[in-house]
Amino acid sequence: MPNPASRYLAEGPRVAIRPFTPDDGPEFTARARESRDLHRPWLFPPDSEEGYAGYAEALIEDPARAGFLVCEKDTGAIAGFININNIVRGGFRSGALGYGAFAHAAGRGLMREGLDLVIGHAFGPLGLHRLEINAQPGNTASIALARGAGFRLEGFSPDMIYIDGAWRDHERWALTAEMRTTG
Repeated sequence: MPNPASRYLAEGPRVAIRPFTPDDGPEFTARARESRDLHRPWLFPPDSEEGYAGYAEALIEDPARAGFLVCEKDTGAIAGFININNIVRGGFRSGALGYGAFAHAAGRGLMREGLDLVIGHAFGPLGLHRLEINAQPGNTASIALARGAGFRLEGFSPDMIYIDGAWRDHERWALTAEMRTTG
């Protein structure tokens, strides 16, 4: 059952973002199972209650992470998720984004709207200065989302992240708070 709108951190015209909760497990895992063909080979979100419990707990409890569910405002349904990982404070004030749309919401612009809300939250209340997205070169949807949100391509890293049994190449995209205000 969707959480009430009062739990939203930010709202756009069609979506709102809110933190993960332990109670989101049944809907999240059902959406992940429905979306396997969309996600593979790029992404492997938890698709079991046990897997979700550990995943959500880390996003809720670890200060180096912040997890957001992108929810459709009209129904409260979870359209996707956007996580900020590897948050570093101090002079760096940076984090790495990871995200995924669920199949029922893919291609509808909901994640683009949700990403804009997460970026605003990251550069606002979270006090970050820089966000990074690392995307595999063949993941055209992820790269299009980064590009559409104003991220700039900064480089290419061979064998950067271990995914699905192998080290995968990634393109590195970044956005700073200044880029957002002057872009």
